Amino acid sequence: MKRCWRPMGPRCISSAVVAGENLTGVWQGLFTYPRRIRAGHFSATLIETASHLSGSTSELWAFPPRAGDTVLAMLSGSRSGHSVIFTKTYEGPDRPNHSVQYEGTLTDDFLEIEGRWVIPGVWAGRFLMIRSGGRSVEVAREEFERVDR
Repeated sequence: MKRCWRPMGPRCISSAVVAGENLTGVWQGLFTYPRRIRAGHFSATLIETASHLSGSTSELWAFPPRAGDTVLAMLSGSRSGHSVIFTKTYEGPDRPNHSVQYEGTLTDDFLEIEGRWVIPGVWAGRFLMIRSGGRSVEVAREEFERVDR
């Protein structure tokens, strides 16, 4: 018997189909800095409606005077096929209070997004996002950081 995750009138959409067709969900992410600083980690909640992306992130800030503080940001962007672009805008009047542009590629199984981030004219680096239930972020961190050395 087919179990319904989300009833759609006479049809039923399973969780596997929904997860495979959009980016809505909880993701764990890693990002590199352009200098020899350990990769940062963030949590993201993405919501995809049609091709539009929205959501939020939280991460520990790495730099003084807010080093160790949790900082929040809002996301807005889009997906076209396997191409994903979004802007992360940090909240609040205190640093960080800037935007970061992300551009990445979604894997065929819709479990990972990998690409580049940039603060125009300032910094750039790589990022990797892993959908909850995908591979371990700590295992991915070892591979991810090894590439930059």
